[in-house]
Amino acid sequence: MVAKELISDVVPSLRTSNTGINALNWMDIFKVSHLPIVNDKEFLGLISETDIYDLNMPEEPLGNHQLSLFRPYVSEYQHVFEIFELASRLKLSLVPVLDNRKNYLGSIIITDLLHMFAETTALKNPGGIIVLEINNNDYSLAQIAQIVEGNDAKILSTFITSHPNSTKLELTLKLNVTDLTSIHQTFNRYNYTILGSYMKHDEEEDLLEDRYNLLIKYLNM
Repeated sequence: MVAKELISDVVPSLRTSNTGINALNWMDIFKVSHLPIVNDKEFLGLISETDIYDLNMPEEPLGNHQLSLFRPYVSEYQHVFEIFELASRLKLSLVPVLDNRKNYLGSIIITDLLHMFAETTALKNPGGIIVLEINNNDYSLAQIAQIVEGNDAKILSTFITSHPNSTKLELTLKLNVTDLTSIHQTFNRYNYTILGSYMKHDEEEDLLEDRYNLLIKYLNM
């Protein structure tokens, strides 16, 4: 998915004729802490809540102030991962999108981006989660997938976390099953370090109840 597919048609852009008070009101209405300032199609930069609070006379047009605007943006064909990286690094509540002529096309709201991420990474699908700790040099997704699939399960999504000054990775696996017992055992047999595993609380209770009923049935035989 690329930037132009994620542009919101909700959040407006500011003009230099708008006041700081206008900007704060819109930020409150649309639950963002930044807004783009655009004249015609020219993207002048982002203004933040902090910028406006620093203005001596916020009731005057923004164009009357000496603004030091920063100009973060993505191009219309940049990938969603690059948008996440920019928003995270600069702590943005929205990301402006420009075309190849640097004309302003619109903005991507970070809350919309998070909803999209949840949809596309199978976070809503039922299933368990396993977090592994792996040495950089030992990382092989092919082997990990083989272990999971060898236990009649599938990997729905993966997420890698790396730490500064460390040779280890944290690999988070979202699976399509909730009973992780056999998968745990296989990872242990292959000397993988399991940092944690998770399943929905109600699913865990159902699983424990099923096991309890099987045990009672066995004891009554």
